[in-house]
Amino acid sequence: MGIFSRFTDIVNSNINAILDKAEDPQKIVRLMIQEMEDTLVEVRSAAARSIADKKEITRKLDALEREAQDWQDKAELALDKDREDLAKAALSEKALASKSAAALRAQHAAVGEGLDKLNSDIGSLEAKLADAKTRQQAILARHQAASKRLEVRKRLHDYRIDDALVRFEQFERRIDGLEGHVESYDLGARKNLAQEFSELESADAVREELRALKSKRADKQAGAK
Repeated sequence: MGIFSRFTDIVNSNINAILDKAEDPQKIVRLMIQEMEDTLVEVRSAAARSIADKKEITRKLDALEREAQDWQDKAELALDKDREDLAKAALSEKALASKSAAALRAQHAAVGEGLDKLNSDIGSLEAKLADAKTRQQAILARHQAASKRLEVRKRLHDYRIDDALVRFEQFERRIDGLEGHVESYDLGARKNLAQEFSELESADAVREELRALKSKRADKQAGAK
């Protein structure tokens, strides 16, 4: 299983667990970033181990190559001394060293390819992590705004608000009824003596003011002629 397929399985399983529990979706964003950071640490650790393995293989390979060359030199020396039997034995040892070196070269190449893939994975994961952190605040802000809007919409459509408005209307109708009941007592009621005299005095005052106004306008017109 690759690093990213494993990472995806972990994130998906945790997200599904959060959704099943109906937890805050903001936790999903934080969880994804945390999982990416943890995965990055694991990938770097794997890369560090591969680098160490590659160095160890390189040291062993250098030693085997030196050993093979040493047996080559000994075989040549044996031939110079007319010791073909020693030369043959030296060449046999050289073959063993060369065979081991060939196996190590294949292992060295495999580790190198693995490191190249890990390096690519690290670069891709770092880019995704940087993008996720950049978008985190925007995502959380959008979620908070949407949550507030949803809460307002729910309240606007809450039956309790409609019920409260109905109660207000009922209360206003009751007040209208009380006011109408009070005003009904004034219908057909006789004016008391004080009210009648007050109305007479008001009428006299109006007539007196009207008479003064007429006189003033007559004097003004006479003066104009």
